[in-house]
Formats: sequence, C-alpha cells, structure tokens
Amino acid sequence: MTDTAWIDAALTSARPQAVGALLRYFRNLDTAEEAFQNACLRALKSWPQNGPPRDPAAWLIMVGRNVAIDDIRRGRKQTALPEDEAISDLDDAEEELAERLDGSHYRDDILRLLFICCHPDLPATQQIALALRIVSGLTVKQIARAFLVSEAAMEQRITRAKARVADANVPFETPGAAERSERLASVAAMIYLIFNEGYSASGDTAEIRAPLCEEAIRLARLLLRLFQSEPEIMGLTALLLLQHARADARFDADGAVILLDDQDRSKWNKALIAEGLALIDKAMRHRRSGPYQVQAAIAALHARAEKPEDTDWTQIDLLYGALEIMQPSPVVTLNRAVAVSKVKGPEAALDMIEPLAARLSNYFHFFGVRGAFLMQLGRNDEARVAFDRAIALANTSAEAAHIRMHLDRLQRDSQPRGKKAGK
Repeated sequence: MTDTAWIDAALTSARPQAVGALLRYFRNLDTAEEAFQNACLRALKSWPQNGPPRDPAAWLIMVGRNVAIDDIRRGRKQTALPEDEAISDLDDAEEELAERLDGSHYRDDILRLLFICCHPDLPATQQIALALRIVSGLTVKQIARAFLVSEAAMEQRITRAKARVADANVPFETPGAAERSERLASVAAMIYLIFNEGYSASGDTAEIRAPLCEEAIRLARLLLRLFQSEPEIMGLTALLLLQHARADARFDADGAVILLDDQDRSKWNKALIAEGLALIDKAMRHRRSGPYQVQAAIAALHARAEKPEDTDWTQIDLLYGALEIMQPSPVVTLNRAVAVSKVKGPEAALDMIEPLAARLSNYFHFFGVRGAFLMQLGRNDEARVAFDRAIALANTSAEAAHIRMHLDRLQRDSQPRGKKAGK
C-alpha cells in the first residue's frame, strides 16, 4: 500500500482513545502526546509495508507506551527496548490489549482526556486550544490560523493551559457516576464553544475557520459514540449538523451575510440535514428534553421548511419559550422576539425586547434586531439610531456591511420621488 490517506484517517480516529490511554498510563500530557506522536511515526513506517493492524488504537497505545518507556530508560542509561522490527508485529499482545480496550477503560480514558482539556481553571480560549491540540491533533499553526493569531501566541496559550492542568493535580482515577455526568456537561459545552468559534466567523474568515465547525462535529460524534443513549448529546450533535448544513449559503460572493430567509436552500447540505433530523427525532423520543435538544428542534423546523414562508414560526416561538425556562437569558428572549415578529408582528416583538435594553446595551444583535423592527413599523429615524449603534458594536466587517444595507435602504426610501441622492 502506497496511499497514505487511510493511515491519516486511522491515526485521526484513534487519537483520542490512544492519547487518553497513554495519559492514564504516564499521567502527564506532554509525555502522552509525545508517545502518541512517536507511535504515529512508526505507523507511517510500518503500516504501508505490513498493512493496518487489527486494532489501530491498540497498536498505537502499545507502541507509544513501549517507545516512551524506552526513552525513559535511555535517559536513565539503562538497556533500551528492542528495535521497531521486534515490536511492530504485536500479535497476541495487541489482541489482549484490544480486548481490554473494549472494557470500562475505553470510555473513561476519552472522557478524562476531554475533561482535562475543559478543566474549570482554564479560560474558554485555552480550553478550546488545548482540546484542538491534544484531542483533535491539529498543529499549532492550524489552530493559530483558525483563531487569527500568531503561532507564537497560540503556542504560549497552549503551554499555559498545560501548565494550569499540571498545577491543578487533576485526578486520573475512573470517575464515579455523578462526576461523569458533570464532566459530560462540561465537555459538551466545550465542543459547543469550538463550533461557535467557527460558526461566528465573518465572510472573509469563514473559510479559514470552517475546520473548527467540522472538528466540533467530529468531537460531538465521538461523544455520542461514548454515550449512545444520552438525548442531550444527540441534541448537541444534531444542532451542530443542522447549523453547519447551511454553511455554503450563509455568505454571498463578496462575503456579506445572507439572512436565513434569503438563503438559497438548494445549497444546504442535505446529507447533514438528514443526519441531524434523524438524531433530533431519536432524542425527542426519550422525553428528557434539554437545551441542546430544544435548539436542535428549532434548527430542524428551519431545515424542514422548503421555502421561508413554510417555516412554522408558531412552533419556534413555543420552543424558544421552553428554552427561556431552561436557560433564562436576554439573548434567548431576543431570538424568541424574531419568531414573535413573524407570528404577532413587529410591534409585539419590539415590546418584548425593550426591557432587555440595559442588559444588552453592548450587544450588536440587539440593535440590529431592534432597528429591523422599527424599520418595519415605519419609525425610520429611530431605526437609523439603532442601526448606527449596531455598526459601532459590529464584531466583523460582514456584520457592519449587513447593517449598512439597511441604512442604505432607509436613505433611498427617504428620498423624494423623482430626485436622486446627492442632488
């Protein structure tokens, strides 16, 4: 075999399991990561000649552990382990290890690895960077490019995160049921953050940051394999799939934002939508609703609408109402107001968001939405003030450009008929 694509896929797939097991064995992130990298180098040398092992993860764990022990022994000037030819054919040892990996350690190793990356002592930016480096195996250069920072800055961020983890003395024992539940919620939140880092990119950076969305989906699928009957993980995975399915329709050729109602729905990814819809339907049958499931159900209603006018806004309003109870937030209420505007009109929606003004005084979307409602009501002067504030708070050039489109429309509408602007 000379094609290495299958090797890359196998190494990527096996990474969380292998690094997690090596971390349990050596109890040090740097050692576990280096051991895995060394095992990958031997795989690149051995697998094209000998073919893939029966269980790539078991092979990588065994080889990585042996090479790391070899390095430790060399450091102590003791006898080295056999050369690669002597350990590349693992036979019964690999089979025995694979059998053990099918037991209780497998899930706990990966969950522990994910949990360490989202340790509560770490800021969200460090959690995401560490997870992308340790769990996903992205290079520092790739992560830095996605976050639009220098490699040196990202290297420092990851190094600081590792140091905090080491100082925190994270326990390596198998977590109990209660702790496992807490870890699961933390890991789900971290994966959601990774997705949002990519999804919130503007038109000029969307292509660069799209891999963050794809990696978040891969991690969500991994988590779902570990917890196949957990409806909130189904909901999380469905939400990410349904949101990412619209990626190709979210920006025009110039990088400007295209709102949901204006998107070319033929560009939506039907395979991702089908997978997401199947997952949310399965999750809802468990009758244990949670925030991710509700958000996925909202995304599903949009995905099922062949045309914007087919959207069931009444049901979306009800779902946002349920989400307000689960996770009270002015942002949730702001999103609900958009649904209310479709069902009851812009005046009812405006009445709903006015009490949010103080808490969302520095939030771009509040002023963009408020301006849109005011414009629909013909209160153009007030709409201009809201849109000007939105532009001042815009996070990206695409957001600012979208609001300027509204201002341009107001300018055109204010011109007396038969006269041109500027004359």
